[in-house]
Amino acid sequence: MHAEDILHQVFGYPAFRGLQHDIIEHVAGGGNALVLMPTGGGKSLCYQIPALMREGVGIVVSPLIALMQDQVAALRELGVAAAYLNSSLSAAEAADIERQLRQGELKLLYVAPERLLTERCLALLHRCQLALIAIDEAHCVSQWGHDFRPEYIGLGRLADEFPAVPRIALTATADDLTRREIVNRLALQDAEPFVTSFDRPNIRYRIIEKRDGNQQLLRFIRDGHEGESGIVYCASRNRTEQVAAFLQEEGFHARAYHAGLEAAERSDVQAAFQREDGMIVVATIAFGMGIDKPDVRFVAHVDLPRSIEAYYQETGRAGRDGLPAEVWMAYGLHDVVQQRRFIKASEASEEFKRLQGSKLDAMLALCEATDCRRVRLLAYFGEHAAPCGNCDNCLSPPKTIDGTVLAQKFLSCVYRCTRASGHPFGAQYLIDVLRGQANEKVTANGHDSLPVFGVGSDLSLTQWRSVVRQLSIAGYIHIDAERFQTISLTEAARPVLKGEETVRLREPVEREPRSRSRKRTSSTTSTLERDLDAAGRACFDRLRSWRSQQARDSGVPAYVIFHDATLHEIAQRRPATLHALAAVPGVGEKKLETYGEAVLEVVADEG
Repeated sequence: MHAEDILHQVFGYPAFRGLQHDIIEHVAGGGNALVLMPTGGGKSLCYQIPALMREGVGIVVSPLIALMQDQVAALRELGVAAAYLNSSLSAAEAADIERQLRQGELKLLYVAPERLLTERCLALLHRCQLALIAIDEAHCVSQWGHDFRPEYIGLGRLADEFPAVPRIALTATADDLTRREIVNRLALQDAEPFVTSFDRPNIRYRIIEKRDGNQQLLRFIRDGHEGESGIVYCASRNRTEQVAAFLQEEGFHARAYHAGLEAAERSDVQAAFQREDGMIVVATIAFGMGIDKPDVRFVAHVDLPRSIEAYYQETGRAGRDGLPAEVWMAYGLHDVVQQRRFIKASEASEEFKRLQGSKLDAMLALCEATDCRRVRLLAYFGEHAAPCGNCDNCLSPPKTIDGTVLAQKFLSCVYRCTRASGHPFGAQYLIDVLRGQANEKVTANGHDSLPVFGVGSDLSLTQWRSVVRQLSIAGYIHIDAERFQTISLTEAARPVLKGEETVRLREPVEREPRSRSRKRTSSTTSTLERDLDAAGRACFDRLRSWRSQQARDSGVPAYVIFHDATLHEIAQRRPATLHALAAVPGVGEKKLETYGEAVLEVVADEG
């Protein structure tokens, strides 16, 4: 069967996107491939369709049990003979899967890397005809990356074990260094590289200065995302618990997720998130890679991510269905100090620390950018783009000012206070001096008599914090995370103090700009219903209710039955016949056979 026929008949889509067709034909023809494609770009089709085209079974290396289970459930709904081998199976269940594999009854088998590389599993695979080997989340092989998994390193052995079997490595996130490591460690030097655009045009990016983090998060969710599924990322386990409790008190269905929870509780949180609409997971980076949920409408960061790769990977979990989604981050000076302290305290090599420092600097440059966020983000991955018109900087361009005098005031304050007392001070104290706050500490040190005392009284505490953060990121000051976050000058400060260099700053503002987020007309579905008429909205609601019941009866996530995007299209077209329903993207032959008549009844039921 041709690739196009499988795409239409099995998966229900009318046409391939981007490089999908080229990748599929290359792998189906026996070639090795390295595929870099953004989350939601359709990576899974790039190995699923070739596996269906070739003789034998496709082996898919996947890092997480939840990811395997959801993908296998979705394939079975499409009528594809798929299974997984992992620790969630009983001995009898695993033995039955192995029997099906030996007898050639499977077309796709998902396996964890540590199981795949056991001598027993390799011997089993040698007795089978293999169509291909797909290594998903291939960036996990990189020791320089953000999701390093030691068990992935051994996967290079597959090239020697199965030299005639085409291999395809896939990832959504990889800079040049990570790409090279994937190629070398997986022995894919002869692989054809396929690099698609990293752009996710359906995602809106927004980054703000952190002031009152919980309240800012609350305003973000209520200003456009109430009742929607979302993920909130935090830097620590304690923070996830605290933020989840806060959101619960505010009436949201929110739960914490981190590596410190019992395995059963983590599994329960993940399963609930997959199956329920409108749930918010507040998590550390331990959560996410195994999430195949297409209708996550927002991702929020209340703490600064470690790198652009991590940020891109985490924000990429929003809007996998291609419908509008929003990602939001609040960060402040404390985040910067904490991240630099983590790097300094790491037991890693100096080379690794330097690399992590440069990655953090790139992340900070994205946060402080005054031009298009998307242009900056894509440029990091080597891709040129025009301003998107759909990020905060494009929608509400920030003002920049000649901040030389402000910089000189603060730098001079650092110099004079340190010189007068013989030791450095923290940002809060220095700002008090600048603003003329004659409190007990300032007067005790005699700093109320310094020439810099009160010279910054025209700016608020919030505005001065913005200045300090920008000076830190620009490298004019050093904040010692080990010594009470005290501040000292760097060599870069000298020409500024001498008037030999100008400093451009974002205008320090007292309040964050108002959001231009979408306004809701319904608590749960207005994002999806905004282009539907009244009858279409009612139809969409009926379809979602029907789908929820089907999912509960089948014990699978709702999106395994049909994606929101498919239900939206059905509600818009309101087909009256099976032939018309078959033309809707996402309705393949098996789903038409299984659900077609029921869907038509729901569409027709206007009473």
